[in-house]
Amino acid sequence: MHIVIDARTVTPHFPGIGRYVSNLLRALPPIMAPGEQLTVLTLSDVFIDYERAVRVRGGPFSLRQQWEVPRALRGLRANVYHSTYFLMPYRPGLSTVLTVYDLIPILHPEAVSRRARWLFPYLLRLALRAAHWVITISTTTKEDLCRVAGVPESRIDVIPLAPDPRFVPQPEPVIARLREQLGLPPWYALCVGSNKPHKNLVRLIEAWGLISKTPEAARWALVIAGIWDSRYPEARQRTLALGLQDRVRFLGPVDEADLPALYGGAGLFVFPSLYEGFGLPVLEAMACGAPVVCSDRASLPEVAGDAAILVDPTDVESLAAAMTRLLADESLRQEMRQRALARAVEFSWERTARMTLAVYRAITS
Repeated sequence: MHIVIDARTVTPHFPGIGRYVSNLLRALPPIMAPGEQLTVLTLSDVFIDYERAVRVRGGPFSLRQQWEVPRALRGLRANVYHSTYFLMPYRPGLSTVLTVYDLIPILHPEAVSRRARWLFPYLLRLALRAAHWVITISTTTKEDLCRVAGVPESRIDVIPLAPDPRFVPQPEPVIARLREQLGLPPWYALCVGSNKPHKNLVRLIEAWGLISKTPEAARWALVIAGIWDSRYPEARQRTLALGLQDRVRFLGPVDEADLPALYGGAGLFVFPSLYEGFGLPVLEAMACGAPVVCSDRASLPEVAGDAAILVDPTDVESLAAAMTRLLADESLRQEMRQRALARAVEFSWERTARMTLAVYRAITS
């Protein structure tokens, strides 16, 4: 069996998908059987040292991919093509697996451009028509696909993600260096994510405003790290309106290499998102030993299990109360740290790779 995985999304434009593809490609070769072969399609030299990497012309946003990728697949005599994004060749000409992460452009159109709102449903339908099998990263996304796109359950496998191996508890000197480098306070609650509306930062700011003047929160600051989209200034505006500019710190994007120490130094990780296809930051925070408060919506309960305090993300007072519980109770924070670490080890890229390889084998048998 010759498997070809499309890694053209391993670029800074697709940080989450890039991590998924890179970790899958690292985990697959050690578990493949004799006679099974893996080739990577790439646009750049990212995988130049990979055993079999083939460069193709035409990125995910290019019309050129519609003939360049099928031509490469024919030349490779592939048996399985795994498209890791819905922007793909829609006539690949062989057994095809498609990974779908979420349906945000349909379910939360306010989070994307008008062009994406219009194109996504149409292009997703083309991708689903081309695919013989679909992988979703959560049961939530599977149910959304069945309900919104009419995909039969029998064509979908749920295969969860996992934290990158570098997300582990960090030594205190490493955390201290990052704290000094970024000018972070000794005690901080952390949220990692963009400022798009479904990330729900405005309510998080309002909840922080409720607790910031309480004795429990007197020494704490709220740190928000992630890409800032200038189309959505509401979180900063709310911070200023509530007079919280000294209690809330917007870091912007943080280097990937610094994330483990950023998570590890947090006394509390909070993730109030209204919708996630998986919610990998929750699992990354847990793997680094951070106690977690997160939303009870969409896929997040699947990921968090009983290792986080789950809250209604639309209820500002409930969100504030959950954070206050952890800020005020060191023993509870320690208990949640241990739960978080135990939960994180249930997810691994070896497990994800084994489940994915089973899909490849099934559609070629």
